[in-house]
Amino acid sequence: IVLVTGAAGQIAYSLLFSIAKGDVFGKDQPIILLLLDITPMLPVLEGVVMELQDCALPLLREVIATDKEEVAFKDLDAAILVGSMPRKEGMERKDLLKANVAIFRSQGAALDKYAKKTVHVLVVGNPANTNCLIAAKSAPSIPKENFSCLTRLDHNRACSQVAMRCGVPATHVKNVIIWGNHSSTQYPDVHHCKVSMSSGELACFDAVKDDSWLKGDFIATVQQRGAAVIKARKLSSAMSAAKAICDHMRDIWSGTPKGEFISMGVYSTGNPYGVPEDLIYSFPVQIKDKAWKIVDSLAINDFSKSKMDATAAELMEERDTALAFLAA
Repeated sequence: IVLVTGAAGQIAYSLLFSIAKGDVFGKDQPIILLLLDITPMLPVLEGVVMELQDCALPLLREVIATDKEEVAFKDLDAAILVGSMPRKEGMERKDLLKANVAIFRSQGAALDKYAKKTVHVLVVGNPANTNCLIAAKSAPSIPKENFSCLTRLDHNRACSQVAMRCGVPATHVKNVIIWGNHSSTQYPDVHHCKVSMSSGELACFDAVKDDSWLKGDFIATVQQRGAAVIKARKLSSAMSAAKAICDHMRDIWSGTPKGEFISMGVYSTGNPYGVPEDLIYSFPVQIKDKAWKIVDSLAINDFSKSKMDATAAELMEERDTALAFLAA
């Protein structure tokens, strides 16, 4: 039983077919889809339901569209929280946080009350890290480890940039890391990245042979990619976001390949890199039996440390603002 919120939106439109087809939870796993959106979007949502029915998919057992949390959150195995209050022009980040605290407090409480305690929750709606923290804090009976936020899109963007630079397919690039916030302060780190070239597997810096690009334009391109897509399409990333959601959830369900790690925003308490506690922060993780573990003992140089600290500072500020609204 899988819930997608913001289900009438454009990310969901790109996402639902992949889930229903079996690309995420397994080719032999029947799916019941719950689609939640706000009341004014219900007519649009009915159209999405019709299309899913018309795909005539073998694994899709039922599709339920609703605007009611008590229906949407019942007995869930997975919750993909895409819906959030988007930033409108002239809106302060603080106002955005306030609106989203209300949404994710409510959805966290609904998870706590109605979902299975084993539910895996992925927060996509921005500001994703802080929204995820609020949802986790609002669902005290569900383990904090079951909550994660999406930084896989940033991870995939970084892989793709390196791959294009080296003239290899994106699958030949592994172990890039996104540290921190899903925002323009995130730090795409390739110090531990490996690239499979025709001559064999090389460290990223040896494969790219352009340190100034890797420490400059590469980082800026990945950090600003979302804005670049909006500028070009006049809409935010949807197809690539949906693909990243599928990658993230599939890795939770199926595990990560041996010797490889991926990036996701997870609970920072007890992490080995000195990142402040009580944040949802993106780390390199490996996954086995649906449990993630932060990859430890990676060497961190001063360049990386300063960037990791800067994104942590932004997250602490966001968290403190959000928690003040939560307590209000």
